[in-house]
Amino acid sequence: MINLETPRKFRAFVNQAHQVAAEMLRPNSRAYDLAEHAYPKELDMLAAMVDGLGASGTGSGAGAGGVRRTGAEDDGKVKNGSNLSSVLSIMEMCWGDVGLLLSMPRQGLGNSAIASVASDEQLKRFEGVWAGMAITEPGCGSDSASIQTTARLDGDHYVLNGEKIFVTAGDRCDAVVVWATLDKSLGRAAIKSFVVSKDTPGMTVERLEHKLGIRSSDTATIRFENCRVPAANLLGSPEVDADKGFAGVMQTFDNTRPLVASMAVGCARAALELTRDLLAEAGVELDYDRSIHLQPAAAASYLQMEADWEAAYLLTLQAAWMADNSQPNSLQASMAKAKAGRSANDITLRCVELAGTLGYSEHELLEKWARDSKILDIFEGTQQIQQLIVARRLLGKTSAELK
Repeated sequence: MINLETPRKFRAFVNQAHQVAAEMLRPNSRAYDLAEHAYPKELDMLAAMVDGLGASGTGSGAGAGGVRRTGAEDDGKVKNGSNLSSVLSIMEMCWGDVGLLLSMPRQGLGNSAIASVASDEQLKRFEGVWAGMAITEPGCGSDSASIQTTARLDGDHYVLNGEKIFVTAGDRCDAVVVWATLDKSLGRAAIKSFVVSKDTPGMTVERLEHKLGIRSSDTATIRFENCRVPAANLLGSPEVDADKGFAGVMQTFDNTRPLVASMAVGCARAALELTRDLLAEAGVELDYDRSIHLQPAAAASYLQMEADWEAAYLLTLQAAWMADNSQPNSLQASMAKAKAGRSANDITLRCVELAGTLGYSEHELLEKWARDSKILDIFEGTQQIQQLIVARRLLGKTSAELK
């Protein structure tokens, strides 16, 4: 049974993550928001520290690169592992700044993709690599099965052709995890993921995007033209299994969606805490012993947001805990992502509203958190896609039966 308290073995690490967020990320938050595309050099030292914690075992599962399914058999014992550790630490870091967390070397979603599905040999070979994630295409957004980028086997290499957009850390990273199809006629079953080094001929970063939020994180468009990738860089099995579909690459989402949910939970908590302080300064008191309808409108609105946040937080913990305990969590991962992403949007915008001019101006970080939160409801599968996945799981419908 899941325990809702932070596991004792993670408490010191989570406290360290909060301290880093308070002393390094949040103080630099506004500066790198205004200096879009400027690389936050302060993160190099932070990334080295996270690497050190992971190597020493004191920060097992630190950051996005820590998630992994062990495949261990159920021995009846509850495991609090790398997935839970990762979401707890990411919550704290995104309490500081979402964009800077996404800019940390070796902590991208591409790293969590490698950690999720790579073989032991690949894990060792790609150790220390900073990997971005390349899924979205100009004609393919939420429907990952419609990917048009192709991978053709030629000897001991795959030849990649296509274009990827909205690649997080696409310019700064060392390699990119690229989703491509081995055979378009076979549909989703032929979709595979490949680790492509940035120095590979035929791979070109076309441009960097200007964005509403997470401006400190670079987002790139990348083109592949006859890009030759070693066959050993294909993650998982190269076999096309029509019955299994593309469950292998989709397993990545079961681990990364709780991470995005934790980003949303952390960002929303930052907004709630600041708004609570601003309300207190304005003389608005929160009374947890009285019904909402008997309290001032601002207090009632705040308490509703707090309850919404609590639901997102618990769903996120559940999805990560299930992954640590080798339980299928595709439904829970999508529920956590859907709830946390939408809740973060609603909470940050309502906090801006409650704070009035302070919330809308750059005097406080509330308006920035509202802008940053929007992407958390979009990437790793939009709100609508998550709801569709949840509906299919609950109703027992296939993707063909429920579109």
